[in-house]
Amino acid sequence: MYENIVLGIANDAILTVLLVSTPILGGALLVGLLISILQATTQIQEMTLVFIPKIVIVLLIMVIFGPWMLNIITDFTQNLYASIPQFLAL
Repeated sequence: MYENIVLGIANDAILTVLLVSTPILGGALLVGLLISILQATTQIQEMTLVFIPKIVIVLLIMVIFGPWMLNIITDFTQNLYASIPQFLAL
């Protein structure tokens, strides 16, 4: 019985992490891919060329999606705290 509770909490936690990290990782992946294509077509092999656009995009995504990500994390935490009495009753 307790295994189901722990696995349910772990499942919700993993889903929350995936939801929160997807916009940032997706944006960084897209920018990295575009810069790699640009480097391949122009034959510019500068390693530092990728970092500045990625940093800018990640910060921009955090500003745009920050309230949504905070809302997802807050909802998960509130649901977890609200379900503590149910866990103790078992």
